Amino acid sequence: MRLEPVTDFIEKRLVWTVGLCLLCLSVPGFSDDYPTLSREPGKYLSDDDLPQRTAPIIELGADFLGTGNIEPGFTLPTGAVWSPSLWVYGTFRSAYQTYRGAQENAEAVVEWANRLDLFANLQLTGTERILLGLTPLHDRDNGQFTGEIYEPDVLKESIDETNTEIDTFFFEGDFAELFPNIDYFDSTPNDIGFSIGRQQILFMDGFMVNDSIDGFGLSKNNIRLKGFPHLVNWRSSLFVGIDEIERHTNDDIDDSKLVGWFNQLDTSSSTYNVDMVYVTGEDAGDLLNIGGEAIQRFGKLNSAFRVVASKAIGDVTQQSDNGMILFAELSWVPSRTHDNIYANAFVAIDDYTSAARGPLTGGVLGRTGILYAAQGIGTYPAPLSNNAQRASGLTLGYQKFFKSRTQIVIEAGARFENRDELRDEHGVALRIQQAIGRRAFIQIDGYTTWVEDLDDTEYGSRIELQVKL
Repeated sequence: MRLEPVTDFIEKRLVWTVGLCLLCLSVPGFSDDYPTLSREPGKYLSDDDLPQRTAPIIELGADFLGTGNIEPGFTLPTGAVWSPSLWVYGTFRSAYQTYRGAQENAEAVVEWANRLDLFANLQLTGTERILLGLTPLHDRDNGQFTGEIYEPDVLKESIDETNTEIDTFFFEGDFAELFPNIDYFDSTPNDIGFSIGRQQILFMDGFMVNDSIDGFGLSKNNIRLKGFPHLVNWRSSLFVGIDEIERHTNDDIDDSKLVGWFNQLDTSSSTYNVDMVYVTGEDAGDLLNIGGEAIQRFGKLNSAFRVVASKAIGDVTQQSDNGMILFAELSWVPSRTHDNIYANAFVAIDDYTSAARGPLTGGVLGRTGILYAAQGIGTYPAPLSNNAQRASGLTLGYQKFFKSRTQIVIEAGARFENRDELRDEHGVALRIQQAIGRRAFIQIDGYTTWVEDLDDTEYGSRIELQVKL
């Protein structure tokens, strides 16, 4: 008796077996048997009983999230009162990781990579600040990180990417707070926020824009319309990008320019986002992105639905193409737990291209789950392709929290190709995070994926230390 057909059947159905198990775990989440709030008064916690505040590594002036009186500061000729404080903080990451593709004669890659994102925040008021960000251990443009590649021998090398390049540097504020003498009694709707400089721009959860861009923006909050009582708040933002714009392929192709109009509308039952971006480029082409998003709850179910589309204005290129993505997220918390169960799915029609994507952000579909997400450190790949060209896919996951400050995520997923030259992919992934002290945690990741009609599987594992400075 030949076992190959049986083995092949089990292997191809494994991801769905795990998925069904995850769904079975969710049944208690829809139960009406849930604990109510206690009627007994709790113990009053004194200042000594409360956990101590964890301060940033450098703190000059007022404490970050501290208590007490605010320093009187000084008054500008415009009437604004500034009381400066300097806070320096960041995140250090160090990862040892290995992975191997399913290609014939593929060799495993073993590497050690380090990353430090360091920020200096000069807080002038509650609305005005200057933020400087450095990445002294990696070069975001070429995707190289300080560390070492151990295997294979043809790639073996030590990498030194120490630098003083500026990744973030901008000033932001509010015109009404910066020039209060113009409207001393604050009786007119002139609270308009602004920002200018190199700043991280993220809209539509990265489906449209996820990049650090040189530019300036304006934002108006608390817009209300008569006759629409259910519209609680409308925030409208305009951003113009003039330099450092990486296009859809994560590359700085040419001197592209970008203009975006972003709107968030909060209603009594949902939050809606309606965004539009137009980006031009001599080599990469001109592109129009339009997207809509709805976020709401259905009983105990959290949901988000997104539709984004791209239209090439002129010639079609790798960075400017026509396409659409339909994306859905569902999650809920099982009864009597703090856990999270989620199911995400997408359909990519034709060849959707986003307006701007940073070199380390990976593809558009990273939001789908840990099987699709880029790590942003080293060359460790997303287990399943996160490109948005003519495909569909889904993930099912369970996130479990423990009192020992440990959390575990198990996820199963698949990607179905709509191109004859590519094969479907399936995979499972595991992530474990364990807190250490008050500033650090250890993260362990592992995955295995298999491609339809191929005998070999792809796999990867990694261990990472993250320290919050």
